Amino acid sequence: MRIVLHICCGVCAAGVVERLTVEGHQVVGLFYNPNIYPAEEYERRLEVARRVAGELDFHLVIGSYTPDEWFQATSGLENEPEGGKRCSVCFWLRLKKTYLYLLEYGGDAFTTTLTVSPTKSAAIINQIGSEIGGDRFLLRDFKKKNGFKRSSELAEKWGLYRQHYCGCLYSIKSDCYSGRCISQIMPVGQDSHFSHSSCNVECVML
Repeated sequence: MRIVLHICCGVCAAGVVERLTVEGHQVVGLFYNPNIYPAEEYERRLEVARRVAGELDFHLVIGSYTPDEWFQATSGLENEPEGGKRCSVCFWLRLKKTYLYLLEYGGDAFTTTLTVSPTKSAAIINQIGSEIGGDRFLLRDFKKKNGFKRSSELAEKWGLYRQHYCGCLYSIKSDCYSGRCISQIMPVGQDSHFSHSSCNVECVML
């Protein structure tokens, strides 16, 4: 099958594309992630996705970076916990764009690398994908059969940058509150910011 694969990041794509290719599928990757914050981080993750596309020899399509669209879609959900309603809206936005690409440019099915993450619910993601595309959404839980472990192995082999937070502004905030502060995300002073009381790292916040 020709599969349009939504790619959340290059590291996750590594193990997923390898598996789909071994199964005999032709993969077209779509990097569409308006949730990623800040723009410097988006560029860093995009570069990794390009590197993986080169290593595994698949076509990579780069969607537009529209963070304003993402903030509008998630407005009112700023205080949702990670894995809550805001994340479901984020999944829907990205999977809908992938489905629209499938309809416009062709393909047999679409799916996403998101389910390879041990922190993402495959049940929720698969439900959203099915609601959008029906039986053209490929139901998978890529973390099974050591999927995340394989992605990590390839990332280490190729020396890939590995991010330390999911991607959006609020996931940075969540990591800071949980004590897993993110350093060097953005130089202090470029945005308003806050400091976590238990560390010296400053985390960005609008």
